[in-house]
Amino acid sequence: MQSNDGKPSVVILISGTGSNMAKIVEMALQNEISAEISAVISNESNAPGIQYAKQQGISTQVVDHSSHETRSLFEKHLMRAIDEYQPDLVVLAGFMRILGAEFVRHYRGKMLNIHPSLLPKYQGLNTHQRALDAGDDQHGCTVHFVTEELDGGPSVIQASVSVEQGDTAETLKAKVQQKEHVIYPIAVKWFTEGRINMDGMGNVLFDGSPLPLQGVQLEP
Repeated sequence: MQSNDGKPSVVILISGTGSNMAKIVEMALQNEISAEISAVISNESNAPGIQYAKQQGISTQVVDHSSHETRSLFEKHLMRAIDEYQPDLVVLAGFMRILGAEFVRHYRGKMLNIHPSLLPKYQGLNTHQRALDAGDDQHGCTVHFVTEELDGGPSVIQASVSVEQGDTAETLKAKVQQKEHVIYPIAVKWFTEGRINMDGMGNVLFDGSPLPLQGVQLEP
């Protein structure tokens, strides 16, 4: 639902520091993204990102997964919390819970995630070490629409980093995170401007034209 000033409503889900959330909030507050960040919701009560959001005057909620007997009950509670804000877009920004099919279907076509690899490579965890173990010379990150396949939804935009001799999982993580802070706000901006959408066949359309499998490639 659009806000009082006509801007699309965005709800952001986090589990920790929410550095991507903070970048998106910053750009929205500066009107570089034409959206209202309606709420930041976390599954962790001590997530530092919740304090940041409060300091920016954004509504916050905690839906603690550990206080629910089943994932289904947790997700039902989480959906109710999100839907209070009637968002046009749900943004997963370091939200460290695998989401079930019913939840994903409920937000089909209006939920984005960022993953620290050049999808379809390295779905799941430990992506930086896996890239090193494979001897890759390029690594990076991908913003994609969320579907029922874990990290398998269609890509919107990717950015690459070079894997240098001496890189570790930690140094790669830091380089990739810098790129995340660039491409995630771009994807949110495109969505809230109506430039990207996912069609009924699961293809991403950019200004009405289909994107290639790996989405837009950000120039270095």
